[in-house]
Amino acid sequence: MPLPDLEAIRAFFSADRFAASCGVVIEEASKQSVCCFMPVTAAHLNAGNTVQGGALFTLADFTFAVHANLSFLGKETESVTVGQSNQIVYLAAPRGDFLRARSTCLSSGRNISVFRVDIEDAEGRHVAEMLGNGVRKIAPVPEKT
Repeated sequence: MPLPDLEAIRAFFSADRFAASCGVVIEEASKQSVCCFMPVTAAHLNAGNTVQGGALFTLADFTFAVHANLSFLGKETESVTVGQSNQIVYLAAPRGDFLRARSTCLSSGRNISVFRVDIEDAEGRHVAEMLGNGVRKIAPVPEKT
């Protein structure tokens, strides 16, 4: 079954109101990779005037969620993959006015999946890396409120 087009994927994930409030946008989505973009604004900065770790984690976690759930969108049996555990490593303080995250699926079984998400800053520097384990839950996807 082919993946939905990018606009359908964006429409489905618009229900993630927290990621949307952070400005996260899905740029690309394929079975091999998902790429998301987030502008860096004053709201993303910590007291040291660098990007807050939670902002980086939000971008990585959302990118993971999109990639982990792509194959289930539009299927008759609704299911969702949720994060079971995540580990993020902060490598450098980001520079510039945006961040970009790209996911890679390392393993995908019937119920468990593992994804790596790499984050680069506006200068193309690798600033963070997240490893996320997902578990598939067969349950109705909650309605938007």
